[in-house]
Amino acid sequence: MSRPLSLAQIAREHEGPLVVPLMGFPGIKINHSSLKQNEFNWGVQFWTLFELSRRFQPDGLFIFMDLSVEANALGLPVRFPLDESPSVEYPMVRTSHDLQQFYMIDVLTDGRARVYIETMRLMARHLNTMRGGYVIGPYTLAGLMMGATNAAMATLDDPDLLHEALNLATLVINRYAKALAAAGADTIAILEPSGVMLSPRQYREFSGNYTKQIIEQIDHADVLPVLHICGNTTHLMKEMVATGAQGLSLDSLVNFPEVAKSVPSDVVLIGNINPTAVMVDESPEGVYDTTRELVESMQPFPNFILSTGCDLPPETPLVNIQAFMEAGRGLPLGSMTPADDTSDEALPVMDPTLSAIIRAAAERAFEPA
Repeated sequence: MSRPLSLAQIAREHEGPLVVPLMGFPGIKINHSSLKQNEFNWGVQFWTLFELSRRFQPDGLFIFMDLSVEANALGLPVRFPLDESPSVEYPMVRTSHDLQQFYMIDVLTDGRARVYIETMRLMARHLNTMRGGYVIGPYTLAGLMMGATNAAMATLDDPDLLHEALNLATLVINRYAKALAAAGADTIAILEPSGVMLSPRQYREFSGNYTKQIIEQIDHADVLPVLHICGNTTHLMKEMVATGAQGLSLDSLVNFPEVAKSVPSDVVLIGNINPTAVMVDESPEGVYDTTRELVESMQPFPNFILSTGCDLPPETPLVNIQAFMEAGRGLPLGSMTPADDTSDEALPVMDPTLSAIIRAAAERAFEPA
């Protein structure tokens, strides 16, 4: 069996840059669902993603970005606001003994982990685009277990405990990533936002070496591994490349044309339009102009995928996503004809082939308590 193309080969062979905005949350405007409903019900989440795919026809689409999935599956206390991202309320690990309770847990038996796995299965079956999944990064998960401040301090005063937490985190992430790959993911992005706080040496020891293990497993499953770290990661570029990730998804704070000069040609840069200052706050004209400027500045570099610097907030105007897509594809502003009206009030017209699947799952989510 021949090995699939690398991400760099896919990007290089595509006419113009691949356009892959990180957009899950804004889709709730289309089907009038809440973030919480999407996070707990695979039918609602797939419905949202299906409508986003149908409307904007991106070259790739990821499941909802949720940094609490693995932590929640381990039993950490997680808060679930109706229309905000979930968050871990407090850490549970202070000693090596505290970690032992987590080794007995199979994260794949958790209901919310199954939501994302089943969503991916539906995406693989019904969406004709590159399907992407997310897993949390090892240092970030260790930080949720220990507390972010405690984990940062442990890099100096208790590295043994931190390494033990990182080993556990890597086992958990690998199991979840394997399930997403089996469900049909074409690519899996490792989300390591806490890594930006580390020096290059600390990153290598407390994140990179463990991330490399996760990437090796993803790569072994013939799935394209991507690494995403928020913030200005210019100081970590060499170490991020060393993880073996085929793509680096970077924040808007990173100077793409400058960084591209030192990144190997077989590593793809993914990004990096500002998800709030541009995609939320600008007019469609502003989004279009900013996006065209980035695309033109990256023309000398075929190892580039146009995306946003991070996941788009729920309040992102849908017309701005359309302007982003048009700019990325070199089309005039306003020239794309979406599947239906782009106003936030528009209700979806469900594809008949999928309506039975979506309706059954969605009705369970919307059923009154």
